Amino acid sequence: MAESKSSLLSAREWVVEHKLRTVGCLWLSGIAGSIAYNWSQPAMKTSVKIIHARLHAQALTLAALAGAAVVEYYDSKAGGKADKYSKNFP
Repeated sequence: MAESKSSLLSAREWVVEHKLRTVGCLWLSGIAGSIAYNWSQPAMKTSVKIIHARLHAQALTLAALAGAAVVEYYDSKAGGKADKYSKNFP
Protein backbone atom coordinates (compact mmCIF):
# COMPACT_ATOMS: atom_id res chain seq x y z
CA MET A 1 0.00 0.00 0.00
CA ALA A 2 2.80 2.42 0.84
CA GLU A 3 4.44 1.70 -2.50
CA SER A 4 1.28 2.57 -4.42
CA LYS A 5 0.96 5.81 -2.46
CA SER A 6 4.51 6.78 -3.32
CA SER A 7 3.93 6.11 -7.01
CA LEU A 8 0.69 8.10 -6.87
CA LEU A 9 2.49 10.90 -5.08
CA SER A 10 5.30 10.89 -7.62
CA ALA A 11 2.74 11.01 -10.46
CA ARG A 12 1.02 13.98 -8.77
CA GLU A 13 4.35 15.77 -8.38
CA TRP A 14 5.13 15.18 -12.05
CA VAL A 15 1.75 16.61 -13.08
CA VAL A 16 2.32 19.66 -10.85
CA GLU A 17 5.74 20.25 -12.41
CA HIS A 18 4.61 19.65 -16.02
CA LYS A 19 1.10 21.11 -16.23
CA LEU A 20 1.22 22.16 -19.87
CA ARG A 21 2.77 18.88 -20.97
CA THR A 22 -0.03 17.08 -19.14
CA VAL A 23 -2.67 19.21 -20.88
CA GLY A 24 -1.02 18.51 -24.24
CA CYS A 25 -1.00 14.77 -23.60
CA LEU A 26 -4.66 14.90 -22.58
CA TRP A 27 -5.49 16.79 -25.78
CA LEU A 28 -3.63 14.28 -27.90
CA SER A 29 -5.25 11.29 -26.23
CA GLY A 30 -8.65 13.01 -26.40
CA ILE A 31 -8.44 13.66 -30.11
CA ALA A 32 -7.11 10.16 -30.81
CA GLY A 33 -9.86 8.55 -28.77
CA SER A 34 -12.54 10.71 -30.32
CA ILE A 35 -11.34 9.98 -33.85
CA ALA A 36 -11.30 6.26 -33.03
CA TYR A 37 -14.86 6.46 -31.71
CA ASN A 38 -16.14 8.62 -34.57
CA TRP A 39 -14.62 6.29 -37.17
CA SER A 40 -16.88 3.53 -35.85
CA GLN A 41 -19.93 5.62 -36.80
CA PRO A 42 -20.55 4.78 -40.47
CA ALA A 43 -23.34 7.31 -41.07
CA MET A 44 -21.10 10.39 -40.65
CA LYS A 45 -19.04 12.09 -43.31
CA THR A 46 -15.28 12.26 -42.76
CA SER A 47 -15.31 16.03 -42.29
CA VAL A 48 -17.97 15.75 -39.58
CA LYS A 49 -15.95 13.04 -37.83
CA ILE A 50 -12.88 15.28 -37.74
CA ILE A 51 -14.88 18.29 -36.53
CA HIS A 52 -16.46 16.23 -33.74
CA ALA A 53 -13.06 14.89 -32.71
CA ARG A 54 -11.69 18.43 -32.51
CA LEU A 55 -14.63 19.62 -30.45
CA HIS A 56 -14.33 16.72 -28.01
CA ALA A 57 -10.60 17.29 -27.64
CA GLN A 58 -11.17 21.02 -27.16
CA ALA A 59 -13.65 20.38 -24.35
CA LEU A 60 -11.22 17.97 -22.70
CA THR A 61 -8.43 20.53 -23.01
CA LEU A 62 -10.53 23.26 -21.41
CA ALA A 63 -11.35 20.93 -18.53
CA ALA A 64 -7.64 20.05 -18.15
CA LEU A 65 -6.68 23.74 -18.17
CA ALA A 66 -9.29 24.45 -15.50
CA GLY A 67 -7.87 21.57 -13.47
CA ALA A 68 -4.34 22.93 -13.91
CA ALA A 69 -5.56 26.34 -12.72
CA VAL A 70 -7.09 24.74 -9.61
CA VAL A 71 -3.86 22.86 -8.89
CA GLU A 72 -1.87 26.08 -9.34
CA TYR A 73 -4.22 27.96 -7.02
CA TYR A 74 -4.02 25.37 -4.25
CA ASP A 75 -0.27 25.07 -4.74
CA SER A 76 0.16 28.80 -4.22
CA LYS A 77 -2.19 28.80 -1.21
CA ALA A 78 -0.25 25.95 0.40
CA GLY A 79 3.02 27.82 -0.03
CA GLY A 80 4.58 25.30 -2.37
CA LYS A 81 5.46 27.91 -4.98
CA ALA A 82 6.90 30.34 -2.44
CA ASP A 83 9.18 27.68 -0.99
CA LYS A 84 10.21 26.53 -4.44
CA TYR A 85 11.37 29.94 -5.63
CA SER A 86 12.46 31.50 -2.34
CA LYS A 87 16.04 30.26 -2.74
CA ASN A 88 16.37 32.23 -6.00
CA PHE A 89 15.25 35.57 -4.58
CA PRO A 90 16.40 37.39 -1.45
